[in-house]
Order: sequence, then structure tokens, then C-alpha cells
Amino acid sequence: MAAQEGAATVWPRPLDAGWQCLTTRAGECATPADWPAEGWLAASVPGTVAAAWRAAGRLDIGHPPAFQQDDHWYRVQITGHGTQRLRLHGLATLAEVWLDGEKLLDSDSMFVAHDLDIALEGHATLALCFRSLAPLLAARRGRARWRPRLVNPPTLRNVRTTLLGHMPGWCPSVEAVGPWRPIEWLGDAPHAFDTIDVHTSLDGDDGIVSFTLTFVREQAATEAAQLSCSGAHAALAWRDARTLCGELRVPGVERWWPHTHGAPTLHALSLQLGDETFDLGRVGFRTIEADHGDDGNGFALRINGTPVFCRGACWTSADLVTLAGQPDELARWFALARDAGMNMLRVGGTMVYESDVFYRLADEHGILIWQDFAFANFDYPGDDAFLASVTREATQFLARTRRHVSLAVTCGGSEIDQQAAMFGLTPEQREQPLFTQHLPALVARERPDIQYVTNSPSGGTWPFGTRSGITHYYGVSAYQRPMTDVRRSDVRFAAECLAFANIPDDATLHDGLGTIHCHDPRWKAAVPRDPGAGWDFDDVRDHYVQAVYGHEAARLRYEHPQRFLDLARAVVAELMTEVYAEWRRAGSRCGGALAWQFQDLRPGAGWGVVDSLQRPKSAWHALAQAFKPVHLGITDEGLNGLDLHMVNETAQPLDATIELLCLRDGAVKVAEASRAIELAPRSARTVSAADCLGRFFDFTHAYRFGPRPHDVTIATLRDRTSGAMLAEAFHLPEKRALERHDLGITAKLEATPEGWQLVLQTQRFARYVYVADAHYVASPNWFHLVPGRPRTVALAPHGETARRAPPEGEIRAINASATVFYP
Repeated sequence: MAAQEGAATVWPRPLDAGWQCLTTRAGECATPADWPAEGWLAASVPGTVAAAWRAAGRLDIGHPPAFQQDDHWYRVQITGHGTQRLRLHGLATLAEVWLDGEKLLDSDSMFVAHDLDIALEGHATLALCFRSLAPLLAARRGRARWRPRLVNPPTLRNVRTTLLGHMPGWCPSVEAVGPWRPIEWLGDAPHAFDTIDVHTSLDGDDGIVSFTLTFVREQAATEAAQLSCSGAHAALAWRDARTLCGELRVPGVERWWPHTHGAPTLHALSLQLGDETFDLGRVGFRTIEADHGDDGNGFALRINGTPVFCRGACWTSADLVTLAGQPDELARWFALARDAGMNMLRVGGTMVYESDVFYRLADEHGILIWQDFAFANFDYPGDDAFLASVTREATQFLARTRRHVSLAVTCGGSEIDQQAAMFGLTPEQREQPLFTQHLPALVARERPDIQYVTNSPSGGTWPFGTRSGITHYYGVSAYQRPMTDVRRSDVRFAAECLAFANIPDDATLHDGLGTIHCHDPRWKAAVPRDPGAGWDFDDVRDHYVQAVYGHEAARLRYEHPQRFLDLARAVVAELMTEVYAEWRRAGSRCGGALAWQFQDLRPGAGWGVVDSLQRPKSAWHALAQAFKPVHLGITDEGLNGLDLHMVNETAQPLDATIELLCLRDGAVKVAEASRAIELAPRSARTVSAADCLGRFFDFTHAYRFGPRPHDVTIATLRDRTSGAMLAEAFHLPEKRALERHDLGITAKLEATPEGWQLVLQTQRFARYVYVADAHYVASPNWFHLVPGRPRTVALAPHGETARRAPPEGEIRAINASATVFYP
């Protein structure tokens, strides 16, 4: 039937081989009969025109062509007999489908799927045409009440396409054109499946599976069918000749949890139909509730009745060119998110609806997903045709993801209400029924088990205010506020926060960017900026290098470039650590915070906490400590000294000891104390450092009775029985004290059955130890090293070169006068 050979099956089969694509001037080819003979490229489906150009070596991602200004054709030869059903999961964006010169379909949204029943008698040519958006973008469709600067052109408000590629200063202008989602033939076996709808819920401790299966063709309704899950079975009933449905109860089912709070348990689901058994994948069971706080103005999630502090980052794309990425690439991204302790990723309205593989991996890794509908910044049309298109788009997405327990929050879109408010509109003037009435009704109908938020940010007279609802918190970062702003702002939930131009490690700067110099055009091209602003996010980060460390970044750049890089990386780690310690402490009203962003879209100092080559940056390493389920944080309370904030998110009580150690000159003990601490399951507790010590000591150097008595306070939480370290936190009363010394750092490289590792030791306290290796990734990295406490650092190979050579690199610390080399 399709271009590739294969046995008949009940499952959809991909039509993914043999495709070619061709770019023509807009309107040059009205039909396939007008095609030129030359110029065709091999093309991948699913894929984009940009992906085909990249594979052919024709794409300069830094200066891509305006793909949406031209027409683009795809073609493939197919073979079959009789009526066959074709499913096109996503066509970007103004698309036509042709069969042997006859047009079968027009589509004007990249976010909807289409089914076509095609009559075949032997060989045929299937063609797709992606028309230029230029005429549509030139036309006006109603008058917008505001025009955002983020997106160009403003008439994109009328088009159902992603804003990726249309945000100057955010990412390369790679425009989405082509069959970006799979194209499939539905199975041609007698039992060929059309749709499988699975929804899970809980009734007390029992899991409920609601199931509906539709077939492509009518079936013999007398055939017995049974659904099975986790040892439970239920007979299914025929609703009609094409539909099986039923409900299965799984007694005492083990629940799915975010990985930070328990096991993300999934259960195999299978269908017995006559003599055949079909694997239907795995499902999970959980409940999600919103907690709006005592005043009704907050936002937090309860999973299975348990409060969950949501932390993670905003997702961009696994591959800007294809908008999807390969499954193995996605798996590596999710492993990085899990290993950093993230339990939530947000897919913003400027992006796309993510793939089935994305949601399956989120289920497996125990990571909650906040998914915006694909709207951002604009005053959108409200006419019937637009609403009908959105209804189809939203309904398909909600139905497609209904089986996935990781989907926790859907949101009307990104910064729409904020844009209107900043233009001076009142709440009544800026309301869009699409977000306050239409979408919430669809979510309530299709996914009553998840939460809906009208906009991000939203809540309060100013939707971007921090003390109510959802905010985008950039007080620390873009607005260059001091750390004291974090507590003053009283953030309830930050769906975005902490945007910096995060500098990749040395290997990525050399291999991916080709320079370590911040004023090189290659560097600046990758630095994000807001359109129209007289600054970029390099400037934001450099402000904090000055504010926190007292060093003028511009001078450091040209006098000591390596020193600049180290301090610029360290200051971001410093800020991430302190902000999340504030938000996670007992007494904080913050229900969650997601860093902006998870990954870079190109090499350079982008927003991502992981670079485009999948190497973690200093921010990732700081978050990996700040996000641990058992967490210890320190806050400077001025004249009240230091507070120690302990969090136990596990289901088990902790019998622990909190230890305090204050050092002068990085090695001399000047104060020391320990105290037994019991932490109940799912609890947070704060104790005063003064109470632990039991006498006066100027931990914060607030009283200034003479010289500063110490350099650093080290707090350690240990298991009382085993002595194992559970968590560690540090406070430096004077961060600007960056004198460099011979710290006596030693490194021993060891081979283990799992791979390579370094054992590091120091004679004096070492600040932000950084292991730099061209072919290996160190974990942990960007950490403080305490004298007398050996630290083991695992070295994981990165790329094929690493697998052929042992580790070889260097170790630096921001207060070390010398670099240590290994092996």
C-alpha cells in the first residue's frame, strides 16, 4: 500500500520513506502538473523544509531563508487497492493535499490532524503543497487592541502556527514549514484500529481505566474482548459495529508520583480480542488539585493529596529545525531534567504542542508538564471561524494526551493578559472570552483531571504582580533587583523566572561556538535580548558579577577573560541557589518556580541551563542541589543571624543531625556545633543557627564588632544512624572576598566498573570548584569543597571521542590561585 513494504497490521503504519521536496516561488506551481523536473531534495517525514535543507548541507541556521515566503512541495509514490485511510498529524501551515493532480484537502493550521479516505487502484502520487504565508500575513483581519514587540509580523495573530522562528532576539529565525508531524496509513488488517481513548482516574484506592476503541471498519460484534491492567480484568462491550468500550477497576492500585515525591509507577495495559493480545502501553493513576491558599490568591499543586513544590524549567525544543527531535535525543533531555531534580517542565505558548514521545517520557521520568495552548502576546480574533479552528486544535490535543498522567496544567497562553495590561487596559477591557470561557470549558469536558490557568502570568489588577496568582518573576535577573527582592515580592508561583545569559562550559565554547570572547560577533549573535531594549541578557548577568562579587565585568572580559568566564558562571549558580532556598523555606508561600529556560537552541550564552550540545551549565549544577527532595538552605536574616531551612519531601521520616562549621582563612575552625533534628515525611522546618550554637556568634557579620570573624559557614544535614551526608549549604558573609590562594586541591583519577571518577580534596575551603574536560561531563560540578571532606565526581563520556580516550582536564575554583590538571 505505502512506499515501503510491510505486513498488514492493526496499528497505523508510518508513511515515512521515499519523500522528496521542492521549493518554488510563491504561486509558481498552481498544481502538481506545473512542477519543474529538477531541484528536488530527499526529505524526511515527519520533518520540515529546514530539515531537508540541513540534511543537504544547504541550511545556515544563523541566516536561514524566509521559508514561509515561498511555496514548498512534497511528493511520494504510493501503491494500493481500494479505499485506504491516511492520517496527517500536522502540516505547517497553509497546506494542500493532492492525489494524482486532484486536490483533496486545504488546511490552515499546523496544530490539527486530518484523516483522508483515499481510493487507490495501483500506483499513485501523493503530494503536499505548503503555500506561502505572505498574502495572509499582509492581510488584516480586524483591529488588534495592542501590538506586541516580541513577534514579527503582528498579523501572525491570525495564523495558527508556532511563533518559533518569528521572535528576533530569542532564537534563530528558522520558520516552520512542512509535514512536521507523522503521516500514517491506518492498518489494513480486518481489526485495524482507528482511535484508542484511554483515561485513568481514582476511586478511593482503586484505579479506574475508562476505555474506548474504534475500528477503521465494521467488526463482527460477537467477538469477545477483555481489557487487562495490573492483574485486573474486565470484559468490554460493543457500542456499535465499530466501537468497543468499557471500564476496568484495579483494586488498591499503586499511584504515580512526580519522581521527587515517590515512584512514577506505570501499569501495563493490554487488550484481548478473540485469540489475539495487543499491548496498549502503560498508564498511571494520580489525582491533581489546585491549592489557592488561605487568601484564595495563591497557586500550588497537590498530587495525590500531597503538596508538591513544582520546580524545573521552561522547555523550548529538542530540535528547532524539526520541532521534535529523535526519541533518543528526547530521552537524554528528560534524563537531564530528572537528574537535576526537576519535577515540572513548562511548554510555553510560543512553542508547539509536544509529541506523544515527549509525554510518554514525562510519564516514565515522573515529570509534571505544564502545557500552554499555542497562544502568546496577541489580541486574538474572536470570530466563529477562528474559534472553530481553535476548538478542533484544543480538543485534538486534549484527547491525544488524555492517557498521560504527567500532564498537570494547561494554560490559555503566555503573556497575553500581561501585554494588554502594560498597554494600560483595565481587566474588563483586556478580557478575551477565548481564554476565560471557551478553553476552560473544553478542558473541563475533555480533561477534568487537570488544572486550567487562564494566562501566564495572571491574577490581580496587574497580572504580572507577584503576590497573587501566576507570575513571571524577573526581579532577580532582568530587572536587576537585589536578593532582598525575593522575599519582598512574595512570589506565589513563578511560571518563568531567573533569566540569564548562561555561559556554557569551555568545551562547548570551543567546539560549538568557536570563541570564548564575549564581544565576538558569534558570541553576541547567540545572546538573547528583548526586541527594542537597549540591553541584552549578557548585561543582566554582568550586573550581578559587579553587584555580588564587586568586579567590573567589562574590565575582566578584556584583561582576564578566563577569570570573567568563571565568575560569570559562578554568580548564576550563586543566585539560583539563594533564590530557591528562599522559595523552599518553611513559611514561604511560593508553590513553585520554573527557570527560563531548560535548553539552548544554538551554541552560546543562551537562557538554557543546558547547552545546545546537551552539556549542563553551572546553573544546572546549582539547580541539581537546590531541587533535591531532601534539601538544606541558608538565608541571611541580618541581625537575627542565619536560618537553616530543611525540607523532607520523601514519604519517610528523617532522623538526622544538623552540623554547623565556621572557618576563618578557609581552614581554621572558629565555631562548631551539632544538633539532632527529626523531619516528618513531606515536611519543612526552620531552625536558627544561633539556637544550634547556643551562644552569640556574628554569623552574618551584621554587628561588625571588629574584623569579620570567619569566611564561611557550612551547614551539613546527616543521617544520624549512618552518618551519610543528606544535604549541604553554605553562607559567606562577604562574597566579594575573592582573594586567590593556593588551596591545596588534589585530584585522583580512578577507573571504576561504572566508568571514570575523580576524588577531590582540598586543604582550604574552595569556592565553586569547576572540573573542565573536553570529552567528559563532571557531576557534580560547580560546587564548594570543604577541607577534610573528599568529594567524588563522576565523569560521564560526552560524544564518541570520549569513548576512545581517558579523561584529561583541569580543575579550577574561583578562589584558587592555580589550576590543577589531571590525570
